[in-house]
Amino acid sequence: MLKKNAIVIYKNLPALVKDVDGDKFVVEWCASRASAGGKKAVYAEQRVREKDVVPLVLECGESGHAFLDKMLAFADAACAENSEAGKQIAEVHELLLGDGETASAPISFGDVVDLMKGALVPVEVWGLFSALRDSYEFKVETVDGSVMLVPRSMDEIAAMKKKDFEKEHAEEIRAAFIARLKEGKLLPEDSVFMTEVETVALGKTDKSRVMKDAGIAETPENAHRLLLETGIWEMTRNPYPLRWGLSAKSASEPLPPPPDEERVRIPGISYAIDNAWSNDPDDAIGWDGEFLWVHIADPASAVSPDSKIDKIARDRGATLYIPEGTSMMLAPNCLENYALGLSEESKALSFKIRLADDGSVDSCEVLRTIVSVKRYSYEQADELKESPELKPLFEIGRRNFERRCRRGAVSIEIPEVHITVEPETKKVSIEPTPHPESAEVVREAMLLAGEGAALFAFRNKIPFPFIAQEIPEIPSDIPEGLAGQFRLRRCMRRRNVGLSPSPHGGLGLSMYSQVTSPLRRYGDLISHQQLRSFIRGEKMIDKDEMLMRMSAGEAAAQASKKAERNSRMHWTLVYLLQNPGKEFDAVCVDRSRDVPQFFIPEIGLEIQLASEAALNDVVRVKVSRVDIPTLAAVFAAV
Repeated sequence: MLKKNAIVIYKNLPALVKDVDGDKFVVEWCASRASAGGKKAVYAEQRVREKDVVPLVLECGESGHAFLDKMLAFADAACAENSEAGKQIAEVHELLLGDGETASAPISFGDVVDLMKGALVPVEVWGLFSALRDSYEFKVETVDGSVMLVPRSMDEIAAMKKKDFEKEHAEEIRAAFIARLKEGKLLPEDSVFMTEVETVALGKTDKSRVMKDAGIAETPENAHRLLLETGIWEMTRNPYPLRWGLSAKSASEPLPPPPDEERVRIPGISYAIDNAWSNDPDDAIGWDGEFLWVHIADPASAVSPDSKIDKIARDRGATLYIPEGTSMMLAPNCLENYALGLSEESKALSFKIRLADDGSVDSCEVLRTIVSVKRYSYEQADELKESPELKPLFEIGRRNFERRCRRGAVSIEIPEVHITVEPETKKVSIEPTPHPESAEVVREAMLLAGEGAALFAFRNKIPFPFIAQEIPEIPSDIPEGLAGQFRLRRCMRRRNVGLSPSPHGGLGLSMYSQVTSPLRRYGDLISHQQLRSFIRGEKMIDKDEMLMRMSAGEAAAQASKKAERNSRMHWTLVYLLQNPGKEFDAVCVDRSRDVPQFFIPEIGLEIQLASEAALNDVVRVKVSRVDIPTLAAVFAAV
């Protein structure tokens, strides 16, 4: 229990217990000290409980304002630089620390004072406490209402001194860093100054005091180059997903299992045909002799409009595919319940399509179904293309392609490559992408499903995302070979997404929508939500709300496409740096510009090259300069 004239800490100031009243105390302290300008000291009193104060001396024979003033004056001297108290604290710390390790238990304030002074003098108490509190050597703790001290290790002391030095000399240290930066001679510890440069390189801000002070334009490309030159980043660092505001991780909000609802059980087997390495089959096709069936994964059965998962998918827009890996629009657990063919039976949203004599969609019905799915790789399906099960599907695919071509569809065949990155070594591999006939069969079936869904939505007046493209103007002098394919590509117009059906000139379709990848594209997911609401007789998303969601999802999807394109180029340049001196065949594909354009099929790269080569001529080249920050590569003829 505190007694009258005890010295305590109250609100981080020294105070005296002036009076005791049961379990309450009246404390007095100097709230404002006298100044040389004639300002008088101000003293204050407060009625407090014992838990509101921390005792330093339980009994003290002194009292009054004069004693408080003496305590504060001694504290000024004790806390001064190179004070006697400071030297004593260092000596006691050395004595207690001994072998250099931190003491295992706190030491009482009184015991430390005894080691410092031999005896406690009340007027010195606050000064000694202040000096200990402000010292590097000790950390002050309050344990069960008593002041305890913990000796710090020498490493802790060194770190604190370094931090204080850096704070005191911040401008000098920064100036020295900027000088080193301009010379390109950074030290390892300079990385702490480069954080803001990273934020510019990642597109999170367009301001950097470091870059400005160093006279470097504040652009993402310059920031990227600076991080490479100073060794903060390795050349393998890919900034583009973050620069486009995308997460490199898949969505984490788990999808619940499909709800119990009435579904039509489809007889027979349908086929999920995909790459051999695919683990997320989301479509399957089948032919029952009368109807083409296109079955699509049904996550919309569990993802309602404007739900948390729906908003996450809308913000992502689409699954992000980059050489390092895949960042899924929906949580990976969705595959377990929604991918087709991973279990004996799969739940799907199915498009039952009757084809007209010319191969076009005569009618389409949308059903919630249960299907039996068998999985094939493209290679397996090609081997079985004459089998009774798959031959009709191949014939439907060929006929639909021919129909679309008659209606003006533009088929562009430019070699593609698949880029992968080994996670540990970051070694880049680039392989040609095969084009099996079964892949075209699947593509044609998906186009028929998109055409059928658009027709179904139009006939039933459903607010729906229709995809259109102006009919391209194809000149009559299209050259042969790769040069002709690149010329056709330049003729293509940008696609449009709206609520009114219009022709898709590039595909040769009178109306079209995308409905075949709701696990991977937000536009397809909201299309499924609308279709499901319609067939269940529920309220659908109205036109204004649909436009808003379409626009948001489309903007995010476009960001994903740009991040994918930039990422592919980034890793292609890394591949060139990892394979110096490698030679390639480059095909001249365009001479209409100031510098002829070439294409390197082996790595899927378009380049410019000063050359007299004619269209479709092949020139042997190798890279002469790579600039990763600007995604540029300069090639020279061998």
